[in-house]
Amino acid sequence: MGEATVRLLREHGWEVVGVARRADRLEALAASTGCDVFVADITQQGDVDALAAYLRDLGPVHALVNNAGGARGMGSVEESSVDDWQWMFDVNVLGTKRVTSALLPLLRASWTPGTSVDILTITSVAGYVTYEGGGGYNAAKFAERALVGVLRLELAGEPIRVIDVAPGMVQTEEFSLNRFGGDKAAADKVYENVQEPLTAEDMALAIVGALELPHNVSVEQLTVRPVAQAAQHKVIRGELKPR
Repeated sequence: MGEATVRLLREHGWEVVGVARRADRLEALAASTGCDVFVADITQQGDVDALAAYLRDLGPVHALVNNAGGARGMGSVEESSVDDWQWMFDVNVLGTKRVTSALLPLLRASWTPGTSVDILTITSVAGYVTYEGGGGYNAAKFAERALVGVLRLELAGEPIRVIDVAPGMVQTEEFSLNRFGGDKAAADKVYENVQEPLTAEDMALAIVGALELPHNVSVEQLTVRPVAQAAQHKVIRGELKPR
C-alpha cells in the first residue's frame, strides 16, 4: 500500500519521501517515480530521529502517511507467541507513535493559512472488530486506533487533520504471507474464490482522496472493504450477482 500510495501521489504532483527498511526496494521506487527515499526502521528511535533531521533539511512537510504495520501468527491468546505480539505492538503502535511525535513539529512549521497539514494512519478493521486467532493483531490495531483518536482530541484547535483509514480485505504481496510465516498455500487460501479483494492501488485511491479534500473537510475514519466482505466475519466466496 505504501508503494502504491507513493506512485499515486507522484502522479498527482506531490513531492514524496518514501521511507522503508529495504534499500533495494526504495531505490527501485525512486527510479520509477522520481520520489525521494530514506532508509529507516521505525522500530528504531535513532532511525526515526535521523528521518526527522533529513526532512527538516529537505523542506516543508505537509502530510504524514503512517503505513508501516503487519500481523504475525494466527494462534489463540493462550498459545500465541509473545515475541509475535511484541513485534506487532512495536511496528503498529510504537512505530506510529515514534514517527508522529518526531514529525509533528515539522508539520506545524509547514502550515500556511488556508491549508491543512495531515497525519493519516492506515489502521485496520481489525482495530474495530475482534476475531478468533487475531488476539495480537486485534490488540495492536485497537491500540493504534486509540492512539489516533486521542491524537485528534489533543490537536483540536490546530489546523491539522488526523485521518484514520481502516482497510478490510486487501490482497497484497506480503501481508498474509508474513502472517502465516511464509506459508504461501495458507496465505492464498485467505483470498480463495473471493471476487475482487481490494488491491494496494484501491487503497491508494482512498488515501490520496482523503489527503486531497478541501482543507476544511476532515475524514476522521474511513473503512474500506471489498464488496465481497460485508463484515469481518462475513466474506462471500464466489460470484457476486443480484438475487
